[in-house]
Amino acid sequence: MKKLFLCSVLFLASLSAVHAQGVVSEKVEPNIASLMTRFVELNKATTTVKGWRIQILATTDRQRMEDALRQFASLYPSIPSDWSHTKPYYKVRAGAFTSKREALRTLYILKRDYPTAYPVQDDQIKPEELIR
Repeated sequence: MKKLFLCSVLFLASLSAVHAQGVVSEKVEPNIASLMTRFVELNKATTTVKGWRIQILATTDRQRMEDALRQFASLYPSIPSDWSHTKPYYKVRAGAFTSKREALRTLYILKRDYPTAYPVQDDQIKPEELIR
């Protein structure tokens, strides 16, 4: 009972101390303020984020890439997929994940049909692409 009373007194004392202090003010150096403004502007201008995708295939044959893309879309219609071309390879990648752990969960499922698939980092993911 004494502990409860003591806790109540301390709590009430801290509340009265908060009211007694009044308004909190903040002093920011001009250089810091300009850096923060610049940081906000740069982040607003960035339209992509870093994340992870699952690479299904890398090939020099465009026809093979297109066939793999169609096959993946028919097997997994809920997972978006796309291709990119970095000479000389066509790469088929699927999904968009915020972390490697999320990508590995999906990779576990895809390994049945695509045993050579693996997670890759991608810094050109649009936020609306991210799979939850």
